Amino acid sequence: MPQVAARINDEQEKWLKDYFRTKSAGAEFILPWAVDTFFRAISSLKNMFTPSELKTIVESYKDTRLAPESTRLSYLLLRVFDACDMSNLHVKHGASRSSLETKLKRLDDTQATALMVWASAFWVSRNCSAESLDEYIKAY
Repeated sequence: MPQVAARINDEQEKWLKDYFRTKSAGAEFILPWAVDTFFRAISSLKNMFTPSELKTIVESYKDTRLAPESTRLSYLLLRVFDACDMSNLHVKHGASRSSLETKLKRLDDTQATALMVWASAFWVSRNCSAESLDEYIKAY
């Protein structure tokens, strides 16, 4: 099985040891579970939005670095609608701003975080290009 070196803080290390006896045992359970959960969430979320809306969301996260403390719905709304106001991204991609707003406001913080991570991931992927955006929103 491939190995991953993750960085965790002292509190997270204690939590893993408390719940799984060892940090390694906890990491071996949590990481695959988190990845699987993330991809299930993204598949479900992508079905809620049109391709035009998804492109608007992804492009809203170009040149953006996520921080764990700013991964809540309020930050997603701010980022997407600032991009719409400043660059007319929704118009560029043919999305209805009101429809996009309605759908985004229905999300909880966990769903919003998954969408933000997914949108940001496109811009750091090896296959990032305007042409690959169509493929990215269809994948999974």
